[in-house]
Amino acid sequence: MKLSWLVMWAGTLFLNPVTADCNVTSQTVTCEESGKNLSNIPINLFQNVTKLSLKNNKITLKDSDKDILQSFINLTELYLNENMITVLYNNSFCNLTKLVILDISNNHISTVHKAAFAGLNQLSVLNLSYNAITQLDSDVFTSLKSLTVLNLQYNFLKSFHIKSSFKLIKTILAGNPWTCSCDLLDLQKWLTASNVTMENENSTTCTFPNSTEKLSIRMAAIQQADCKIEKASLENTVTFTVAIKLKSSASLTPPTPNNITGSNGTHAELPLLGKSWTFLAGVLGFVLSTTLLIFTAIKCPTWYHYLISYRHRRLEENDSEMFEREFSADMSSSPTVSGTNYEDPIVIFEKIQAFVPGEDGFIEDKYIDSHVTEES
Repeated sequence: MKLSWLVMWAGTLFLNPVTADCNVTSQTVTCEESGKNLSNIPINLFQNVTKLSLKNNKITLKDSDKDILQSFINLTELYLNENMITVLYNNSFCNLTKLVILDISNNHISTVHKAAFAGLNQLSVLNLSYNAITQLDSDVFTSLKSLTVLNLQYNFLKSFHIKSSFKLIKTILAGNPWTCSCDLLDLQKWLTASNVTMENENSTTCTFPNSTEKLSIRMAAIQQADCKIEKASLENTVTFTVAIKLKSSASLTPPTPNNITGSNGTHAELPLLGKSWTFLAGVLGFVLSTTLLIFTAIKCPTWYHYLISYRHRRLEENDSEMFEREFSADMSSSPTVSGTNYEDPIVIFEKIQAFVPGEDGFIEDKYIDSHVTEES
């Protein structure tokens, strides 16, 4: 047995020259790559490595890192603590079916996707402490059927919904800003129903609504009846809001051929226009009519004067005689000033010759000589 294993190890060493710090024993292959300022997982490692320590580096767990990890099918312990991981994406460790211990503490993890731990059927210890996790999906640990120790201390969790039945033996939840309200009721029920040991229970307290009492989240008084009333009220509010949005969208949706004629050829009822459209149409009509009236009131006098002034006719020969008669009548009808020695002026008009059009088609203007004499 040992001889066959040594032959396999020698073949692996020949095919994969190792420059990393790895130790090989009769049962384990341990590679220590801690504190080397690595930004990527090294590729020059034993493919049959069982324990890999990559702590205190700058690894972000990119896609290339995940591809390298998938080749370590015999890995049972993986330490990625004290790195620069921010997000755990789906299937980050999917091929590590023999992994038992996973330590991702002291990173900058804020988001854990729903299927981040998919495929870890043998995982027993999971350490996610000292990160920036604010929320965990209720199904995130569903695939971890063998999980016995869960460390979530010193994150930013306010509540945690338990959906699956864990076989946990120990959990560490201290250092989170737990809110002892209806959102924490599921976790409290699970802690009470299961025999799990909550490490540092006295320091796992509520920070809201009263942080001075230092109540343990397991012992905090959360009334289930109040939570049911609050849940029912919230569901009614959500239902009412959704109904209003659907009604508004239906009133604003224009009729289409699909809602005019049904699938069986029958005419469906058209949606009624909303009152907002009627009001908008009325305002628009009022504005247009008012604008038209103002425009007409301003422009009509101008058009009227323009039409009146546009009267042109040809000058006739008898126009001078008519003007003479009209002027004489005006002078004779003018009143005289009493008490003066001045006599009325006598105005003599000469007959103005008629305008005779020249041969070139233009009319020559003749000067009118008028002689006014005064008697002394």
